[in-house]
Amino acid sequence: MKRQNQSSVVEFILLGFSTFPDLQKPLFGVFLVIYLVTLMGNAIITVVISLDKTLHVPMYLFLLNLSVVEVSFSSVIMPEMLVFLSTEKTVMSFVSCFAQMYFIILFGGTECFLLGAMAYDRFAAICHPLNYPVIMNKRVFMTLIMFSWISGILEATVGTTWVSSFPFCGPNEINHISCEAPAVLELACADTFVFEIYAFIATILIVMVPFLLILFSYIQILYAILKMPSTTGRQKAFSTCASHLTSVTLFYGTANMTYLQPKSGYSPETKKLVSLAYSLLTPLLNPLIYSLRNSEMKRALIKIYQRKVFLHTV
Repeated sequence: MKRQNQSSVVEFILLGFSTFPDLQKPLFGVFLVIYLVTLMGNAIITVVISLDKTLHVPMYLFLLNLSVVEVSFSSVIMPEMLVFLSTEKTVMSFVSCFAQMYFIILFGGTECFLLGAMAYDRFAAICHPLNYPVIMNKRVFMTLIMFSWISGILEATVGTTWVSSFPFCGPNEINHISCEAPAVLELACADTFVFEIYAFIATILIVMVPFLLILFSYIQILYAILKMPSTTGRQKAFSTCASHLTSVTLFYGTANMTYLQPKSGYSPETKKLVSLAYSLLTPLLNPLIYSLRNSEMKRALIKIYQRKVFLHTV
């Protein structure tokens, strides 16, 4: 009630790509195809890992959680964006905007920690193969998964509650593709300095700490791979890690450009393109990278397909 009394804004207008009216319909077609492929690809990964018990090991169970996060992250942003591109509706209610912000922070923060946990898993498997079952036992695995999700939930709850407590007295136009916290915060009619300090520290903890852990893990992994006597073993290890590194580079690179840059660092249009990279491209590339580059995933998919064909023919 206090926030409602202080704020005159009851809805927000997302400008999105309205400055390029001729591109609205082409962008709708491209984004729709990408979104459908994202849904299908991540759904296939989730189903294959769930059904094939040979894949019920930490490496693939981490991947299953990552697929759930990716498709959820994309679904928070893309349907609303497709509506905006296909109609003249560009208005979001106060509640809808902050609900979207909550889930963007939740899934973004969870993905940061999941990628860090996956790097630790690869570090344990490659650098300490004999002790891997002990290092990455069921209890450790569940702790890493729960920590990733709970951290995302806590950050989303604190961040969204704090931003929504600021008064918004106008203007109400968000020059972005979604209700991300930095874009909404620019419209607050109050001193947001303390929150910006908190947001910077939180970003360091959620984005940079896992990134540094990933970097340290892969330095150790690279050193261990180069010491392998077998060329085949080195190639297999490189192939296993390359897909994870691709996701890490794309996700962390674009996220850092959004959340660790000063307000005047980039133009609004550049920020929109950067946001598209981690909200649209990363969820799309995840199933392509992990399924096409991973022989065990392909074998499991073929096995499930053959089982289904056999049951239909019996």
